[in-house]
Amino acid sequence: MKLNLSNVSLYLSAGRSAQFPKDAKAQIAVSGKSNVGKSSLINAVLGRKSFARVSSAPGKTITINFYDVDSRFYLVDLPGYGYAKRSVETKSAFSQLTNDYFTKNPSKNQPRLSLQLFDIRTGPSDDDIMMINFLIDMSLPFAVIATKADKLSPTALANRLTELQSTVFAGTDISVIPFSSVSGLGKEEVRSLLYKAISGK
Repeated sequence: MKLNLSNVSLYLSAGRSAQFPKDAKAQIAVSGKSNVGKSSLINAVLGRKSFARVSSAPGKTITINFYDVDSRFYLVDLPGYGYAKRSVETKSAFSQLTNDYFTKNPSKNQPRLSLQLFDIRTGPSDDDIMMINFLIDMSLPFAVIATKADKLSPTALANRLTELQSTVFAGTDISVIPFSSVSGLGKEEVRSLLYKAISGK
């Protein structure tokens, strides 16, 4: 069955685990720091210009947004982390909500895939590495996406990717997918990941 990524609607915004969907629809999660470009990636991949709101205030999203895509799967926008202006208590609450998503998800289909984002210009933060290690420990499939790739020249981007593979991700089978919501770089590759995760092929 063909998948229409642009046929999408906001199913619900959950502020606590009791609100998570309980049906067996597959889920694909999008995770990353505040202002890393999660909403921009979602809009680009779905082919919608302003479906997921791009906030001018980093760290504004405090819920987990479940987007129903073509009645086939949920694209799940997790709260951004690492925003310095949040209180310790609020940061803890967001961390708990994200943790609950992965550990207390009532859906029979746990996330088929997690897209873990980081800004290519700064590289993965300690929080990003912690999240990647969490996914590894949970044995959850994931892909690492380097956003804002258009901010670097082609040569600088290639050098940066090589550097990351030889340092941060050395000794692992993790590959980094460069992505830009502006130029479209990586969009089809991310879409291909979604198709494969949903179809199981």
